Amino acid sequence: LDVRVGTVVKCWPHPDAEKLYCEEIDIGEESGPRTIASGLRPFYATADLIQGRQVLIFANLKARTMQGFKSNGMVLCAATADHSKVQLLEVPKGAKNGDRVVFGDLPNVEAAKPASVQKKKLLEKVIGFLKTDGKGVATMLGKPFTVDAGVIAAPA
Repeated sequence: LDVRVGTVVKCWPHPDAEKLYCEEIDIGEESGPRTIASGLRPFYATADLIQGRQVLIFANLKARTMQGFKSNGMVLCAATADHSKVQLLEVPKGAKNGDRVVFGDLPNVEAAKPASVQKKKLLEKVIGFLKTDGKGVATMLGKPFTVDAGVIAAPA
């Protein structure tokens, strides 16, 4: 999967869905910010707690409409096992919009196309291997999420 750094340039409550925020996230694409819907309202009381932050997104998911809002990706978060606490992952200072996350020493292969991700159910196959370790570092198969600026972790 293609995980990228982006900045939430705009965030607002979805007008018809009490659990969704609508976001515009700049991941450095020429076409401009992507629109993404995320179910973060139960965990972030106001949109200004998200707006302006750097986040990670799955960038190669097929666009889908959520409650009438076109979502072009998914924001990555850390969560407790029971999902009673969900937090945006912390992107290290110096990371740039569009930076691609690598996973330790795992090979950095070309990202699958969105249609292939959907057809082969790649997100569903990978999601169970995404965890945080004892220090809060985001990992896939035990390998840390990293960008050139450093390691990605859950807030302390």
